[in-house]
Amino acid sequence: MTGSTAAPFTADDYRARMERAAREAAEAGLAGLLVAPGPDLVWLTGYTPPAVTERLTLLVLAAGQDPVLVVPALEAPDAHRAAGAAALTLRDWTDGKDPYAAAAALLDASGRFGISDNAWALHLLALQQALPGSSYASLTEALPMLRAVKDAAELDLMAAAGAAADATFEEIRDVPFAGRRESEVAADLVRLLRRHGHEQVDFTIVASGPNGANPHHEAGDRVIARGDMIVLDFGGLRDGYGSDTSRTVHVGEPTDEERRVHDIVRAAQEAGFRAVRPGAACQDVDRAARRVIADAGYGEYFIHRTGHGIGVTTHEPPYMIEGEERPLVPGMCFSVEPGIYLPGRFGVRIEDIVTVTEDGGRRLNTTTRELVIVE
Repeated sequence: MTGSTAAPFTADDYRARMERAAREAAEAGLAGLLVAPGPDLVWLTGYTPPAVTERLTLLVLAAGQDPVLVVPALEAPDAHRAAGAAALTLRDWTDGKDPYAAAAALLDASGRFGISDNAWALHLLALQQALPGSSYASLTEALPMLRAVKDAAELDLMAAAGAAADATFEEIRDVPFAGRRESEVAADLVRLLRRHGHEQVDFTIVASGPNGANPHHEAGDRVIARGDMIVLDFGGLRDGYGSDTSRTVHVGEPTDEERRVHDIVRAAQEAGFRAVRPGAACQDVDRAARRVIADAGYGEYFIHRTGHGIGVTTHEPPYMIEGEERPLVPGMCFSVEPGIYLPGRFGVRIEDIVTVTEDGGRRLNTTTRELVIVE
């Protein structure tokens, strides 16, 4: 599974994405979109600058206009080689010139624009100074669903990333746990994810014993012992698309209470998955999973949302959380990951990435959700 057989996205793919983004921006009442280096720029153009610096790089999208990428002249050759370059116009600027004047000339002086969440304040403030009548909204606020619905090719990449994470779990369950530091097992996870094709590893949580009660515990020097419950949560990017899965294992035989808590979380995860269907609200997934845990008497120990979107980043909209009434749409991908966290004792989390289908949902992680015994 180490090699990729995925067909690369073409200039036509990127053209279609940019056209859709510009159209959705207009429908949202925006004059256009301003996209800085980061995941949005990669998704829209296939371009990743050779280095993120203080020099302005900015994609300008607006309905009825050709896309324009403003780039530093010294990086223009790299931009020309991007997969989506043929679908846009490049406008370079040289050191000593005002890049904001070049960008401002492309913009409606009194328009309201969506701008990448990760755009530097330096650049946004300079644009505001160049165009005092303009205003801005973060892309997450203005177009939160821009990347949420995946097409068939993206779903194939998501499935491959999920399968790679599954293969990693199947191998990690056979490594020694007892007597080793959490950090050593985390290093095994990094090695296995890369072996199975991940070019980027974003997180490898190994939370043993009482550390399992911290959902975002970073693997440390604690030595794993027999009798420990261990939350494993790991993922990253494979061919540019994300994986993220959690399984809870136990070193040696668990107690009756540990089995019971794990069974409750497994039932909650199943309930959350079964709530996935087109037209259901995101919060319905959270409610279904949370109800199982609350009914079992552990509601106060489920301390985070049930899920988050995933795609070219491992965390993105939509979010499966109370109050999010946005409807699920076929092609959305997100985690379903309820948990119970008992302070000072142990934690349990079970997580799959799920995609919405025409009549329900499909798991992209298929490893066992039973409690796995490790040594």
